Parts: sequence; C-alpha cells; structure tokens
Amino acid sequence: MPTPDSGVRVRFAPSPTGYLHVGGARTALFNWLFARKTGGTFVLRIEDTDRERSTEAHTQVILDGLSWLGVTWDEGPYFQGEYGDRHRADAERMLADGKAYRCFCTREELDAQRSAAEAGKGAFRYDRRCLRLTAGEIDERMAQGAPFTIRFLVPDGEIAWEDAVHGRISFQGTDIDDFVILRSDGSAIYNLAVVSDDIAMRITHVIRGDDHISNTPKQIALYRALGAVAVATHHEFVLVIVGGLFVLEAVSVIVQVFWFKRYGKRIFRMAPIHHHFEHLGWSEPTVVIRFWIIAFILALAGLSTLKLR
Repeated sequence: MPTPDSGVRVRFAPSPTGYLHVGGARTALFNWLFARKTGGTFVLRIEDTDRERSTEAHTQVILDGLSWLGVTWDEGPYFQGEYGDRHRADAERMLADGKAYRCFCTREELDAQRSAAEAGKGAFRYDRRCLRLTAGEIDERMAQGAPFTIRFLVPDGEIAWEDAVHGRISFQGTDIDDFVILRSDGSAIYNLAVVSDDIAMRITHVIRGDDHISNTPKQIALYRALGAVAVATHHEFVLVIVGGLFVLEAVSVIVQVFWFKRYGKRIFRMAPIHHHFEHLGWSEPTVVIRFWIIAFILALAGLSTLKLR
C-alpha cells in the first residue's frame, strides 16, 4: 500500500460485470493521462463485490482492453472483494461512533413504506424507525438473531465541493436518505466500499463520469465520518450536445472496446482512438458526429457477430 507522501494518485475502478465499453475506456484514459502529466500513480482496482455478476472472463477482457489501448497501470490490479474485513470494520467504527445504526426492517416493511409514499405522491424516504429503537430493543433483536443492515446516519447541513469540471456543487443532507452501507450478509454497499478503498489506497483525485455526481455527497459524508479528507473530484461530462441533439453517454455502453480492437483496425490508428475518446463530450460537432457514425457501424458489426454465436 502507498505511503502518506505518495503524491497524486488516481484510480480506474471498473466492475467485471460486462465488457469494457467506450465510456469506461474514456474514464480510464483521463485518469491515466492525469497521472502521467503529474508524475503520479495510476491504480487499477477491480470492483468485484457483485458476486453474482462478476466473472473472471470479464476481468480479463477489461485488462486486455486497457492493455490494447496502451493504458498501463502502476499498481494493481487490486480486487475489492478481498477487502471485506476492512469494509466491515469501517462500518462497525461508524456504528460505534453513533454515525450509523442497525436497521432491522424487512424487505416487506420497506416495500410497504415505498407504497405508502407512492400513494401519497411523495418520494420515498426511510423514516428512521430503527434509529429510534432503544438499546434494550436492539439487544433483544440481536439475541433473537434478527437480520439487520447498517445504515449511515446522514448529517444535516450542506455537503458541498469544488468540482474541477462543474465548479461548486452543493447538496443538503436533509435531502439525502439514510442509505445502507452494509448488507445483512456483512458485505459492503458500493458507496462504503469505494470510500474505504480510496482512503486505504490514498487516492487523491477521483476522475469519473458525472453520472456519479449523486453519489459524491454520500461519499464525502462517509469520508468525514471516517475522519478522512475528501479527495479532489473531476466529473467528466457525459452529455454530448451536437446541434441541439442530446446524446447520452450511456449509448456508449453498447460500443465495446473489443469491437474497436476487432473491427476498427483499418479505420483508426491508436493515436486517433485516444484523440476521439479524449474529446467525447467536449469536442466540436464534426469530430463527435464522425466518432458516433463509426461507433454505430462498429456496434452493428459487433451485435451481428454476437447474434451469430
């Protein structure tokens, strides 16, 4: 693991639940370029805590795709699933500090709360009923072996940060639900696992798509609860605006790097591929349109290949 004076440290943390797509490759490239520019460290972390969907085959495809793109990592690959003990210890620490609490609500009880919220045409928010349990009631349920999750007690007040792309972003703690950080089986939920790992690996900058903006206030609150300093954030634009046409980057999920590798050899050289990936969401309309036309062709080629298998 790194030392306290490790300098700039960034990470790319894909989940091995599918292939490496263009959006993921773009995020990896931005992190890699930032590390190279600053003389920092590029860390590869495989977030394999989704036990049902994560596969070794998908992990290998991600590694092969990054290698083909020339995106080399300095540390790793680390595997998030190996750090379950630390994730649980961090959750227990927040529990002991009064910054989290046990929730004994069953799925049926939570579904009933959601249905009631929908009937009242309101947004579902957990009503903190388990936060109001007395110590005796908690001990009694624990003695009976009742399953429980651990919820983070979101503090009131503003949670704000200076984003390197979007500028100042602010949320109110009162608008954020007390979210689960540890499942009843003892495994960590995404937000806790990410923060725990980023702290342990001394990540200094997080560069990712702005579909993660909604996760950021939760993660900043967890950083504070664990006594750590929140990292600098760079959220890439994921909305491409071309002549009034809005194209969600989610479309890039169907365009796999594998297809560029197999079908795009004669269209691109490696340098232009990097150029197009870097400028997605930022570039002049002609570059973006040209990329998406080629990407669409590759998607059709790849999908037709999949159908033939």
